[in-house]
Amino acid sequence: MPIEDETNRTIMARHNEVLGSPPRIPPVDRQAAAAEVQASTKRLIGSISGRDDMPLPPVEAIPEIMFTLCRFPTIWQAVMDVTVPLQGPASQLPLRDRKLAILRTGWLCGAPYEFGEHVAQAKRMGITTEEIEAIVVGSGSPIWDDHECAILKAVEELHENAMVDDETWAKLAEKFDDAQMFELLILIGQFTATAYFQNSLRLRLEANNEGLAAR
Repeated sequence: MPIEDETNRTIMARHNEVLGSPPRIPPVDRQAAAAEVQASTKRLIGSISGRDDMPLPPVEAIPEIMFTLCRFPTIWQAVMDVTVPLQGPASQLPLRDRKLAILRTGWLCGAPYEFGEHVAQAKRMGITTEEIEAIVVGSGSPIWDDHECAILKAVEELHENAMVDDETWAKLAEKFDDAQMFELLILIGQFTATAYFQNSLRLRLEANNEGLAAR
């Protein structure tokens, strides 16, 4: 589905704002940090996938972001300690629900790296191009059922007012228990924070990441 001209202009302007200058903190040399980053990437992918038999990834296949964030091992590990349970087998939220929330968060934050990366993941799990377009529109799109609409509304309300309103909370609570409700809030907050640092560091897109234009 083609992107409307006005939306495309908005995307290009945002890409220029976030990505139009070099990264503010450059990545370390790949070969110098190869062993450390290979090990941390293996742990990350293995934890999210629930596999403990992951091979070391080839250095050239590791995204540049890992060679930037390895500069800050203590705080990056703390970030991962929150992120991994939200995306891996320990999560109590359905995968589709998680992905809808992450994508709407990435779009509202104008986060090219986050949005494009998660569009690619979403497509692999069966989310369609039409649904990606509807995520861009938001909770007002007619394609969503009441539960999915409430997930997107929760993201929108947190983005706008730092709080989920009573009507949206009640709708989510029809399907989610207390643990799931809490996890959804943390998920949205975590990926908002991720958008903040990815945008502010001007992290470059990987070759297969189309940023906010991804569909």
